[in-house]
Amino acid sequence: MRPWQRRVATPYVTHQHRGTRTLTAIAELTDHPDRSLLIVEDDKPFLERLSRAMETRGFTVTSCDSVSDGLAQIGKAAPAFAVVDLRLGDGNGLDVVSALKRKRPEARAIVLTGYGNIATAVTAVKMGAVDYLSKPADADDVVAALLASGTEKSELPSNPMSADRVRWEHIQRIYEMCNRNVSETARRLNMHRRTLQRILAKRAPR
Repeated sequence: MRPWQRRVATPYVTHQHRGTRTLTAIAELTDHPDRSLLIVEDDKPFLERLSRAMETRGFTVTSCDSVSDGLAQIGKAAPAFAVVDLRLGDGNGLDVVSALKRKRPEARAIVLTGYGNIATAVTAVKMGAVDYLSKPADADDVVAALLASGTEKSELPSNPMSADRVRWEHIQRIYEMCNRNVSETARRLNMHRRTLQRILAKRAPR
């Protein structure tokens, strides 16, 4: 199974099941001698909530809200785990993932984003992320992704992509292949540059 094929868990989970998942995650984490976790997220309320939730699950959390701070923290002490937002105010979260993997190859990182698409997921995994989750991600899903063994089987999607979403995914794939160069992407797609910029600035269609 490819990491970008993971089905993001539905938010409608019973409290009993959620509590069981939390206890399971804490039990699994006890096998890891280094529980250091770096969270890089520029949505302050979400950053605070996720940091608290991950601490309660046994991680030793360091939080940052920018690429520069994340890179600086990795330079000081590369963590065993990382959760990084894709789009940050001062750059791309994949730069943090890449730096972490160079400093500590065995580290496990996942990417969070509100702009989920397959093309970017492929890029994230190529740069060292072990998984890719859409925001808002539940803390238990984050823990499961960080500790996953990679043996889980993906499920068929309950809601296949619409034609608009398929077109958007194709544009995103070409954009990533062109190293996010808008002019080159527009040329390859035979599309006006401004039209492409408008599409890239919008959220993914459903």
